[in-house]
Amino acid sequence: MYALKLDAPAEAVWDSLPSHAGENLGRALALACERPMDATHPYGVDDKVVRQILTPEVRAILLVGVNTRTVTVLQIDYLG
Repeated sequence: MYALKLDAPAEAVWDSLPSHAGENLGRALALACERPMDATHPYGVDDKVVRQILTPEVRAILLVGVNTRTVTVLQIDYLG
């Protein structure tokens, strides 16, 4: 299991999402913490480090630390 990390600005965006979008993102992040490579998609070049989660409402950019066993949320975009 990977630990989820996010800073205050990312947390504020997550908190401001409509409830269904926030819940979908929460489920997607939980899966990413269990199986980061299976539950995420490449972001740009597939370096297995910078990944993204795509839901119908949200895109989240993640940094996957294999050695540190962390998934860090870098950015959350509400797609509406």
